[in-house]
Amino acid sequence: MADANAEPAAGSSGSNETASQIEPIRMPTIEEMRAQEVWNNCAVKSVASGVMGGGLGLMMGLFLGALDNPITNDTMTGRQQFVFTAKQMGSRSWSSCKTFAVMGLVFSAAECIIEKARAKHDTTNTAFAGCVTGGSMSARGGPKAACIGCAGFATFSVLIEKFFDRHT
Repeated sequence: MADANAEPAAGSSGSNETASQIEPIRMPTIEEMRAQEVWNNCAVKSVASGVMGGGLGLMMGLFLGALDNPITNDTMTGRQQFVFTAKQMGSRSWSSCKTFAVMGLVFSAAECIIEKARAKHDTTNTAFAGCVTGGSMSARGGPKAACIGCAGFATFSVLIEKFFDRHT
């Protein structure tokens, strides 16, 4: 034990502060390693992103559907107008749910596959995944629409990455 009347060691400030100790490295448990392996699977990431995207689309559709003010017939009663509006909100939210679910699934799958193929975690993966997603989502409109969708979604994805500064 150190003597309470002893002078502080050379170079110390002399205060009664305890020196910060280095924490030992904790190795992950087997369960944590298995969970990490599951979440590193591209299929699991894609499905989870699709489900979360669908939930986001559902909420956005309900919100935007509630704000939508359709022109209704003046002869409709209050109940009929309520039912009409509820049906419109439901169809809009279901449409947004499907769109966002597909968008999340495609983007996440593309980014994961590209990242594993390139063995790098950078913004280039995001740009390529955005291009794949935008092009596939707008492919029904023809090649010109697919190219515009590719460029637009890739640009948007990279800007979001830069905004959140995920890749430094």
